[in-house]
Amino acid sequence: MNIESTLITKYNKAVPRYTSYPTVPHWQDEIPTESQWLSAMKNAYNEAPGISLYVHLPFCEALCTYCGCNKRITKNHNVEEPYIDTVIKEWSIYRAQFEEPPMIKEIHLGGGTPTFFEPKQLERLLTAILADCEVAEEHEFSFEAHPNSTSYGHLKCLYDLGFRRISIGVQDVSPNILKAINREQTSDEVRGLTKWSRAIGYTSINYDIIYGLPFQKPVNIMDTAAFIAETKPDRIAFYSYAHVPWKSASQRAFTLDDVPSGIYKSDLYDLGRYLLESEGYEAIGMDHFCLPNEGLNRAYQKGEMHRNFMGYTANYTKCSIALGASSISDSWDVYVQNEKNIEKYQEIINSGKLPITKGHVLTDSETTMRKHILNLMCKDSTTWDLISKDAIAITPFLSNLDELVADDLVRYKNNQIKVTEKGKYFIRNICAAIDPIFQNTEVDSPLFSKAI
Repeated sequence: MNIESTLITKYNKAVPRYTSYPTVPHWQDEIPTESQWLSAMKNAYNEAPGISLYVHLPFCEALCTYCGCNKRITKNHNVEEPYIDTVIKEWSIYRAQFEEPPMIKEIHLGGGTPTFFEPKQLERLLTAILADCEVAEEHEFSFEAHPNSTSYGHLKCLYDLGFRRISIGVQDVSPNILKAINREQTSDEVRGLTKWSRAIGYTSINYDIIYGLPFQKPVNIMDTAAFIAETKPDRIAFYSYAHVPWKSASQRAFTLDDVPSGIYKSDLYDLGRYLLESEGYEAIGMDHFCLPNEGLNRAYQKGEMHRNFMGYTANYTKCSIALGASSISDSWDVYVQNEKNIEKYQEIINSGKLPITKGHVLTDSETTMRKHILNLMCKDSTTWDLISKDAIAITPFLSNLDELVADDLVRYKNNQIKVTEKGKYFIRNICAAIDPIFQNTEVDSPLFSKAI
């Protein structure tokens, strides 16, 4: 994209990643009650029937030092059965809220490492969830796979349960980078997993790739791009490494000198993007590249792509239910987060209650701003009526876009904001510019990773 170095320097500031709005650090102190959350959840479902279901499976056998996810490192597989038992009990609390079989539109297994669990445990979990439920005709079931722990048995078991999308954690194929981040896998394992998935019948294969990893150089990006050209996954999530050692203790293994930043990190992205586009991948939303006929790309082209805590999706639902320790549920106007500690999570569920330990009830103005920020991140533009509550919420912050307009990152006129092609690289900055909470909050300690 040939982003000017002056723009990289200018906009490389700490801003939210907008996995939610308001972002988690800006949630209120008062926690929504269980009855308040369940009422909001049911209202969302009744307004737009369909559930997006996320299941957090937090166990990993080894610590990847770049990772900022909530996880538990153990080689003790005796934890599998009691954890699955607890997740099934949590789902039963939700299932009891529906008089009729609820419709499932989306399931995503995340972690941690979902394939830490034996296929029979995953089958037991999903059979319990899908019992007495309706599965939408246009559904998407997906899971995250670690190349060195995902067997043919995992793939076949999940395929037979309706899963058609697999997201493989590749990150980088260079042995020196994988060693630095303690990622135990090989290119042959990724290659084999990809071939198995295609042979079984998976229709969407995603690779997670990270730029800006410790010690990463252009040659590493080139090696990974060459591997992608060979194996040709349908979708690429090309994430920026977020260096947040104050939040993720494992990242303290690296110093700031070890981590690419600023212009050098931007060059790694530019190189990766050039190589991906040379292979026919198209950039959509933030961080994502898809082949032209991939389902997410089709949704993006139609203006139907949505973003939730699971990431970008072609399936919009107002009702997102999350199971497992630390997971976050969403009813569009209420968020709740589960207890992070696994033992406490299990204790609360076994007492017959939902393990809600954090949350936020959105105000009308926050719900309005959430819509516009999602539009910018999913559709590259947003519009509003000039005389409306939308205008009241957004107009006071339009002047913050003036510099972004001058730098040709965004255009706005009357009642529309449109992101330019160059501006897509700075989408977090654009959203932050019109975010009333971010603009009006002073912080004394680090909260967010840098934009680049």
